[in-house]
Parts: sequence; structure tokens; C-alpha cells
Amino acid sequence: MMWHPQVQRHKTAIRRSDLSKPIRLALEQGFLNSKAAFFDYGCGYGDDIQRLAELGVKATGWDPIHSPTTERQPADIVNLGYVVNVIENPTERASVLQDAWSLATRLLVVSARLKVEAKNNFISFSDGCVTRRGTFQKFYDQQELGGWIDQVLGIQSIAVAPGVFFCFRDADVRESFDASRYRRLIRAPRVTASHNIFEENRELFAPLIEFLTKRGRLPHDSEFHAVGQIRDRVGSLQRAYTIIRTITGAEHWDRIRAERSDDLLVYLALSKFGGRPKHSALPLDLQLDVRAFFGNYRRARASGDELLFSAGNREVLRTACDQSRIGKHLPDALYVHTSALSELPAVLRVYEGCARAYIGSVEGANVVKLSIGKPQISYLCYPDFDTQGHPALIGSLTVPLDTFHIQYRDYSDSKNPFILHRKEALVQAEHPYRQRFERLTKKEEKLGLYDNPSVIGTKAGWEEILKVKGLRQAGHRIMRLNNLILPSRSDLVSP
Repeated sequence: MMWHPQVQRHKTAIRRSDLSKPIRLALEQGFLNSKAAFFDYGCGYGDDIQRLAELGVKATGWDPIHSPTTERQPADIVNLGYVVNVIENPTERASVLQDAWSLATRLLVVSARLKVEAKNNFISFSDGCVTRRGTFQKFYDQQELGGWIDQVLGIQSIAVAPGVFFCFRDADVRESFDASRYRRLIRAPRVTASHNIFEENRELFAPLIEFLTKRGRLPHDSEFHAVGQIRDRVGSLQRAYTIIRTITGAEHWDRIRAERSDDLLVYLALSKFGGRPKHSALPLDLQLDVRAFFGNYRRARASGDELLFSAGNREVLRTACDQSRIGKHLPDALYVHTSALSELPAVLRVYEGCARAYIGSVEGANVVKLSIGKPQISYLCYPDFDTQGHPALIGSLTVPLDTFHIQYRDYSDSKNPFILHRKEALVQAEHPYRQRFERLTKKEEKLGLYDNPSVIGTKAGWEEILKVKGLRQAGHRIMRLNNLILPSRSDLVSP
């Protein structure tokens, strides 16, 4: 790498006390493990490499300043972390991206800083700016970064977070990963009846139940190793499925099939943005899903297009919000916890998915606001959601779907931040703290704390109401200023 004498490229490396965001995402998605070789292209001081080695990952790296003698070598996973944004020459920038891609045998992770991070006091230089430290920074729009990666590499990347993209070597792996992001977590139904054949073959039936729960359909012979054994014991996979439906309840499996069909439909709708693959280009498991749920790819595509079109219809969205059993309903918005997004009606999942396909998962965000009055999705960060009765908002990232000019607002230093109420409405029934949230809301309603809802949405307004009522709050308990309001016996039991 060569650099302009005005630019102090050697100053761009920073020390890290934790893994960088791109590395954390690769770990969370299961791509980084003890079996995968990792190479950090532009590793700086090598902090990520050291921490990965401590986790048992075979990790090496190269850096033109801090580790120039290390050989640049192929690896399963290659990370180009916040490198392209510090190269002031556009031609060299593209060359570095291509070089890193040539080393990635499975996955290249590319990250760069976004324009929402830019400061106004930077000095313009080339197609970016020079910081006060003399380092160059090219700040991107999310769409600009993704489009540049795709154009330089001739592939279709996937946005996994703001400023972070995954580039897959294998198109099948890419499509499987993309589809998995819209597949909700479903638990297998419990055994509720006795059946001699099932009891005699419980261990043999267990992996079939797991597959049926994961895919919502019977497996193809090539997808299931125990096909021969099951046929020997009970005659066919269909008969085994009939037995399973009998002992666990047919309605559970009908629901799972419908939900998996919706998951596939959401994926197909959103895949329209990146250029929906041909049927022959889909991984075999997705081809089999299409056949099981829609009969053929033509019908599946048509259903996906119809769903995507519906997500742009304000009245359809409003009706879906009104009918949603999950979420906190406001006149022009629906608020939902990120853990409950998959429980939303399919059209709302696609609506939110339009923003997520563009920006990826927003780190730290745990509440999503789906606006109906205007086409935009906001990702809100309430770090104390589980522990505080009324957590404070410390930041929001809004994605306007008509312009895609993302907006970030930092409330971490606000003396009067926005706070949440009625948290139980935002989460699904299975949320571990839902009962605790519900008890708090009922207690506060009984005490008349919601009589004037227009003033309790901020910390100052809420504290004033508490003061007027002679109350104070600690966690999920309300107390008199002098004496504790004793909870009921059920309040003492943690969910």
C-alpha cells in the first residue's frame, strides 16, 4: 500500500478491549469456530487475532505498518475490517478489496465507517476527508458501500449490520444464510399421548421431529440419514409423521407448516431487492421448501411479489398493525421488541425486513418502531430493558424507506430521555420477564400513574408524577417514599 504524504495512515490502527463488531458478527452467525481458518487483512495491532486465538480459532493477520512481514494467505474467513475507509486512493482501495477477496475461500467480511459517524470539522480530501490526527476517512452511505463492494467484486453481498457486509464465495451458502435470517425459532410440540410404536422408537423419531420443526415438511431422502431405518421400522416417513402428529397434536404441526411457509415467503419477497435467484440457483433445501409449500417456483415468486407490494400499502400496514397480537400500538406506529419480530404478521415482517436488508442488524437495538404515517423503520436502544421498569432510550437509528438516508440520534447524555411503559406489550408470551412486566403495569394502573399518559413518556415527567403520588420506583417495584408497597406473593416469584 502507498499513501499520500499528507495522510498519516500509520495512525489509523486503534487498540481494542473487545472483539471488533465484524468479528463478533461472524462469531454469532457461526462462521468463526475452531475448524475455520481466519485471516485478518489489515489487522492493525492484532487485538482481534489474539482474542480469537484465546477462543480456539486458528487466526493470523497482515498489516502494512504493524505486521508487514506476515504472509498474506488464503483462509476460510477473511476480515477486511475498517480498512477501505482509510485508503485515500480509490483505485488502490478497490485493489485492496479484490486482494482480500482472492484470499477468502468461504467468506469475506468487509466493514467501513458510515456518514452518520462523520464530524463537521473534518477537512475535505480526495473523495473523503482528513481528520485532526491527519488520518484519511472515506465515510459511506450504507447503500453506497454495498453497491461498491458488489461492483468491484462482481458478486451480491449481504448487509449484516450498519457498515458491515458478508461476501460469500458459494452462492448456495449465501442464499441459505439469507433465508435463515427470516426463519423464526420454533419449539417442537410436546408428546401428549401414548403410542407403542413411538415409545419403542423414540430415539429414531427424535431427529425426524427436529427436521420437521426446522423445515415444516417431510425430508427428502438426501436430507435425512435415518430414512432407511424409519422405513424398516414403520414403513415410510409419511407413516412416521402420522404417528408423530397423533401423539403431539396435529394442530401444532399445521401451525408449524404455516409459519415455515410464511418464513419462506418473507425471504422470497425480500430477495427481490438483490435480484431473486433462479430456481436452479437455489440450494436444494430451499427448492424442496418451494415445492412443498407452493407447488412451483412461479407461484412462490408471485406470492412473494404480492407480499412485497402489500408492504408498501399504508392501509394494509395499518390493518396488519391493528390485528397484530404482538406490539405496543400507537396511532401511527407499532413498537415491538426485537425478539418478537418473527411473531409479526408476514407483511409487517417484510416491511421491517426492507430496512434490515439495507442496514443489517443494528447492534444494541432491542426495540423496533414500525411507522405507519410515513415509510420508515427505527431501531431503538434501551440497554436496561430487562432490569429497569421504565428504561431510558439512549440512541435511535432511523431508516427512511423512501430515501434510505439513515439518521442516528444519540440520547445517552440527555438529562430528560424518553422512557418506556407497558413493556409486556412489546414481547411475546414466552419472554422470560413478561409476567414481571405485566405485574408492574397493573400495579401502576391501580395507583393511577397512567391517568395522564401525555406527560409520562419522559424521565422528568414520570418522576414528577411519582412525586405527586408520593411514590418512587426501584427496578420493577413501586414504593411509597417512606414505606415499601409490599408485593403480592406472585410478585415474589421470578418468571
